[in-house]
Amino acid sequence: MATVLSGTTGALYYKPAATKATFGESNVAIATEEITVAPFLNFKVGDPVKFSVVNTDTGEAGSGTLPAGITAGTEYFVILYTASTGVLKVSATAGGAAINITDDGTAVSPNAFQVAYSDYEAVGQVREWSFEITREEIEVTTIGQTLGQFAPFKTYITGFADGEGSASVYLTDDDATIGNRLIQDVLQRQQVGAAFKLYVDRVLTSGSVNDTASRYIEMEAVLTSASFTINPEDAQMIEIAFRPSNTPEFDFSET
Repeated sequence: MATVLSGTTGALYYKPAATKATFGESNVAIATEEITVAPFLNFKVGDPVKFSVVNTDTGEAGSGTLPAGITAGTEYFVILYTASTGVLKVSATAGGAAINITDDGTAVSPNAFQVAYSDYEAVGQVREWSFEITREEIEVTTIGQTLGQFAPFKTYITGFADGEGSASVYLTDDDATIGNRLIQDVLQRQQVGAAFKLYVDRVLTSGSVNDTASRYIEMEAVLTSASFTINPEDAQMIEIAFRPSNTPEFDFSET
């Protein structure tokens, strides 16, 4: 008999909103080690990021060469981001010196360089999460059917899918927690990069999440609301609402 899973095995992991951007060769300043991305994003000092080359038409891996000094797939850390100008600097270590960029790389349109938050982080302040998938119903009933004793039934086919979810997050006095950042991200005008990994069954191997053995729902998302209820008898908890911005991935197999 199969073992029924308990909610205690669940977890919520998150990538912050507005932490993905593309840039071109002309946006790389070798003399100052600066990269100019879009303004008013949500990169913060200490954020772990990775670089890649992407095809902006497809969103998939592109062709080109990253600026010398930057290695694809290597984790770097933001040491400066100026929201008004979009100027970004990164280091090989948290709080370290800016990496030495010696050329501006090669990326011919539609290819571009991309910087993005490196990986999901566990939100330790989550009380619970929920997620619902629905399908649109399209009526295709026809007339002229042969009538019998019973009334004919309408006929439907399925249309577009949609989804919506929520997470109950405890508010803490530590500004640096990813949970507090999730709450604040509802107000981010640009939310590209926001993503959730909702673990139904999180399996750890040597202290790290084993996605092969875990069961989860993964999606890029938009954050749509934050509902605050404050009273003196309960811990302060915020209800965050979100919906997928593309097709979620359901991985409910251990293989």
